[in-house]
Amino acid sequence: MTTHNFQKVFNVFSKHYVLVPLEIFGDNSYKTLVSTLLSSRTKDEVTLAASLRLFKKVSNFKALSQMTQSGIATEIYPVGFYKTKAKHLKLLSKIILDDHFGKVPNTQEDLIKLPGVGRKTANLVLNRAFGTPAIAVDTHVHRITNLLGWVKTKTPQQTETQLNKILPKKYWSNINRLFVSIGRQFNSKNKLSEFLQKEKLT
Repeated sequence: MTTHNFQKVFNVFSKHYVLVPLEIFGDNSYKTLVSTLLSSRTKDEVTLAASLRLFKKVSNFKALSQMTQSGIATEIYPVGFYKTKAKHLKLLSKIILDDHFGKVPNTQEDLIKLPGVGRKTANLVLNRAFGTPAIAVDTHVHRITNLLGWVKTKTPQQTETQLNKILPKKYWSNINRLFVSIGRQFNSKNKLSEFLQKEKLT
């Protein structure tokens, strides 16, 4: 197997780390799940503002389940696909209350059964809310790992599969946090490539 520069990359990325907005919710599983679901195809700043508006009104799944779908949609606008996400949140809160005693499930299998929750969201929730090592691959992780030459993949799903095989588990919990932070700061392929070359990572 090729020797990868994992430790060096994580050291450099840690040094340049700037807080990713949605990490402010820490290990609060309700806020982490809801905000991560809202974040799909939406800028973090927009997601954060929408999440904070919603959490001011409803602080748990019971309260969320009692809101109307249109009421949820109003609070989370203008996140991408806000009407669909409002529908998912309404359904999801009922499922969590009925099937999980009002608590966010802590396995990938149960999380991805929830409406609107894919693998990336499930893995982020496992990482942030439960401290469970899981590789959450979004566009930043996908793009940067390809630029680094760790993987040669066309989709985030393929990237997750490859990283699960080659990346030591001790790095799993931090890869999304650090790579998203770097990807947000160097927000084009050219800027990223320049940064990686400057830091002697490629």
